[in-house]
Amino acid sequence: MPVGKTQDGPDLSVAGLEIAVLEAGIRYPDRKDLVILRLEAGATVAGLFTSNRFCAAPVHVAKANLAKGDIRALVINTGNANAGTGQQGMDDAALSCELVATQLGYSAEQVLPYSTGVIGETLPMKRFAMGVEKASVESFGATWLEAATGIMTTDTVPKYAARTVNVAGSQVTIAGISKGAGMIKPNMATMLGFVATDAKIAREHLDTLASKLIEPSFNRITVDGDTSTNDAAMLIATGASGVELSPSVPGWEEFERELGEVLLFLAQAIVRDAEGATKFVTVKVNTTATSEEARLVAYAVAESPLVKTALYASDPNWGRILAAVGRAGIDDLDTEKVSIYLNEVEIVRNGAVSPDYMEEAGQAVMDLSEITINISLGRGSYSDTVYTCDFSHDYVSINADYRS
Repeated sequence: MPVGKTQDGPDLSVAGLEIAVLEAGIRYPDRKDLVILRLEAGATVAGLFTSNRFCAAPVHVAKANLAKGDIRALVINTGNANAGTGQQGMDDAALSCELVATQLGYSAEQVLPYSTGVIGETLPMKRFAMGVEKASVESFGATWLEAATGIMTTDTVPKYAARTVNVAGSQVTIAGISKGAGMIKPNMATMLGFVATDAKIAREHLDTLASKLIEPSFNRITVDGDTSTNDAAMLIATGASGVELSPSVPGWEEFERELGEVLLFLAQAIVRDAEGATKFVTVKVNTTATSEEARLVAYAVAESPLVKTALYASDPNWGRILAAVGRAGIDDLDTEKVSIYLNEVEIVRNGAVSPDYMEEAGQAVMDLSEITINISLGRGSYSDTVYTCDFSHDYVSINADYRS
């Protein structure tokens, strides 16, 4: 069961975007495993992709097609990542675009492909093609929540968020989905995110939003420290509402804030539904000399197997947190200025156990399902936040049995 909410808001539709959720049998029979998003002409698309050097074939193709613009469709399959598949994988990714384009009446360059699932196996194109052939006019009536279910792999629940925003007297809609539960540490985690709005936003401004808002959301989550070959987080602006937004328009800041909240919710939903997770953990690091320092320390703590297993055991073994801070790579760290809190409980002051700390107070926090670890380095004014979870026996079992 996930820790906390993984769905937020009503299942809204976004004007100018239609969804088909289909059954292709790519890995398992009788399962919805193919999702197509069809966009009206004039829509803009932006996004970020994995930095893994072994990035999957669909990532290469999607990046190339996205650079050409005029995107009319996105296709997402589960069950097979089409990664580590060489030239055959590239050919299959290109063919997947051609199949969708032929079915919908577009050119292959107007289609962006996304895959998630097992790495190192070629995509079964006959099954893929049969799934695409089911995309009729009638099939494009699925909801975002159905699409969220259609892109799941080891996820236990669909992840969805939506809201309406009043901008200068006009209403626009924001809705989106994400998937992922393991192999999660984005560098732009297997992670996919798709968020759309019916506002009209020029590509240059959408690119700026993607870079600015994906960084503190999808780029600040980690389940196991493994960056996938297939990660992607995409923004779509259909323009169908007729409401044109740009940084110079009143209401832009409110829209940006609401969009950022949707992205953050979807990113956190991945951690809340992480493989085997029983706790949702926020690691906040502040008073650092640089942003990079804060990030280094936050990830050192968030990805420490010893910290994560202590969290699972509800063991207030604060020495593990202290050790992770110390090995984060800050060579000139003055340990006597470091303080650490579990929620509101001070466990470390001036680099040593707080004189006010009581084991019972630490235990009470560790017994909770949602915990914040606050770390202050006392060396500057920068800060950063990373979201993570604990490690349980189930994480090992899920990944040991993944291909069974």
